Amino acid sequence: MTLAIPERDGLAEPVLYRVQDAMRVLSMSRTVIYDLIRTGRLRSVKEGASRRIPASAITEYAALLEREAGGQA
Repeated sequence: MTLAIPERDGLAEPVLYRVQDAMRVLSMSRTVIYDLIRTGRLRSVKEGASRRIPASAITEYAALLEREAGGQA
């Protein structure tokens, strides 16, 4: 189950992504997602036995990649 913030303009935006959802959003494998979490490049939280990735962490990771690329698109 993915938590979502209240709807804006008819679209709900997730607050926390399951690992499999983050895999789709970032177009990365499960192994790569867990490696990013392990190395601290992608923040995550734990709820019980579940690992969740905050939407803000995905945005921050994308910004990190842009900075590392020197702002090149």
